Amino acid sequence: MHVESLPVRNAPIYVRLLQQYLVLLKKYPILTKSVTSGVLTALGNLLSQILEAKKKKATDGAQVSLIDPAGAARYAIYGLVITGPVSHYFYQLMEVWMPSTDPLCIVKRLLLDRLVFAPGFLLIFYFVMNVLEAKGWRDFEKKMRGSYWTALKMNWKVWTPFQFININFVPVQFRVLFANTVALFWYAYLASVRK
Repeated sequence: MHVESLPVRNAPIYVRLLQQYLVLLKKYPILTKSVTSGVLTALGNLLSQILEAKKKKATDGAQVSLIDPAGAARYAIYGLVITGPVSHYFYQLMEVWMPSTDPLCIVKRLLLDRLVFAPGFLLIFYFVMNVLEAKGWRDFEKKMRGSYWTALKMNWKVWTPFQFININFVPVQFRVLFANTVALFWYAYLASVRK
């Protein structure tokens, strides 16, 4: 049976975008994951701002405030410089440290991610955001005392099932994209809890 493939130029836009993403992912894996992280992290912040504005309007009847582009830019920088590269290397190293041939790899990977990576990554998030907001050490300590533990517990609740799927069933080259898609909503939560 002869199967004819569609030329790229006649494919729907989403197919062409996916094909272009896969080409870039193969040629420039870290840069592609970093840019994707930056964009999705900024979108998470914008989503948070929109939800906060709607919530204020519903409770106070207050006028919806303008979007803070500086906030979205900080999240974009964080995604570009921290999330993309750090996640890329973490997932690559996990494959080396805990190959799928290891009979306990599923449990070991999840424990490493949830008990080591998640707390450290959240700490880095708080610190980098504090620096990008040009705030001092006291502000950092206050935010850590005020919301770090709450955010970490929420991270464990929300992320554990997604990370179980991600680190055990998603191909390694797509793990950052999978996590970034979930993180779109996670960063919206973090932006609201850090206030």
